[in-house]
Amino acid sequence: MTATAAGNGSPTVLVFGDSLSAGFGIDVDQSWTALLQSRLEKLGYEHRVVNASISGETTEGGAARIEAALGNFSPDLIILELGGNDGLRGFPPERIRDNLTKIIQRSKASGAAVVLLGIRIPTNYGPRYTAAFEAVYREVAKNLNIQWIEFFMEGVAMNDELLQADRIHPNAEAQPILLENAWPIISATLDGAL
Repeated sequence: MTATAAGNGSPTVLVFGDSLSAGFGIDVDQSWTALLQSRLEKLGYEHRVVNASISGETTEGGAARIEAALGNFSPDLIILELGGNDGLRGFPPERIRDNLTKIIQRSKASGAAVVLLGIRIPTNYGPRYTAAFEAVYREVAKNLNIQWIEFFMEGVAMNDELLQADRIHPNAEAQPILLENAWPIISATLDGAL
């Protein structure tokens, strides 16, 4: 769990994700969340970025710890990036949808805005499961009226030059791309809601 720059009393952006946001396998200062803090400062935002992402986290784990995160950090904006580990384990899409819904509803009830970073998974479980999994993000964003992007790893997944040796996790060179993918909805939400 890392907090960066700004100061107490600054509005807080909470990144609530898994290894894709936790900086798995790279220097945390190179992670897209650290780059987000730098960009916010450069553009004159006073927000402090807190990264509460945990490698291996599932939506169920996220739903279990969202209350504590809300209580500890009182975020103004939550960037929600969960579900990839659920999909890789073949968890039922309905359960993933319910957990994401729970996280978002609790976050909004606390007064925080939420943006959702969509995930795609390999087709190991077949096209039917893959389509149902990917539809979860669209449904949740529509039902709860939040900004979202379809694929957080756009331009990074399947590109060996941007992945670590495991061919799953983005390397340091991929981090600016991840930030660019997420930035439009982050900036739109900050400018519109906060």
